[in-house]
Amino acid sequence: MVILNTNKNIILGSKSPRRIDLIKSMGFRFQVKKLEIDESYPKGLSPLKIAIFLSKKKTKGYKINNKDILICADTIVYNKGRVLEKPKNKKEAKEMLVYLSGKRHFVVTGVTLKTMKKEISFYERTLVYFKKLTIEEINFYINQYNSLDKAGAYGIQDWIGLIGIKKISGSFYNVMGLPTVKLYEELTRIIDSK
Repeated sequence: MVILNTNKNIILGSKSPRRIDLIKSMGFRFQVKKLEIDESYPKGLSPLKIAIFLSKKKTKGYKINNKDILICADTIVYNKGRVLEKPKNKKEAKEMLVYLSGKRHFVVTGVTLKTMKKEISFYERTLVYFKKLTIEEINFYINQYNSLDKAGAYGIQDWIGLIGIKKISGSFYNVMGLPTVKLYEELTRIIDSK
């Protein structure tokens, strides 16, 4: 893979294996730094604003210098105003998947890019359609895969995505955790700017 040339130091503020793999696949040389940040947000925000708010909030704990470009992101799942974050336990994961079964829902990822001179935030929203899942399928997934580190208790790249997602409208990679096309465009714009 050709590494894209840049004199900037790209920092991913996340330990998400999916985000790490996606940025690596995009051809950028980068380093990973993850701070534990309180992911609470004000009541009354729309799902789109929650994702942006949290991506901005995550950037606040990092110290950066002139050559740094910091990337922070947050992904949430929502349906009819109900926001599904990462489940706290298997019981909550099961409840989420039962709720999503046979329905369509949105996945939104908010991204904030921060340098010493500027901060850019954007989001991507993807519509996902689940088939009607059986309790056996849900239990199998929860017991065989790590559903606790994923918004909405599922990963589209996992077994449940292969057997349960009928179609999507929008970016597949956004559902994995990064809107790669928009990220590439904004990153290259910053890299090319003087």
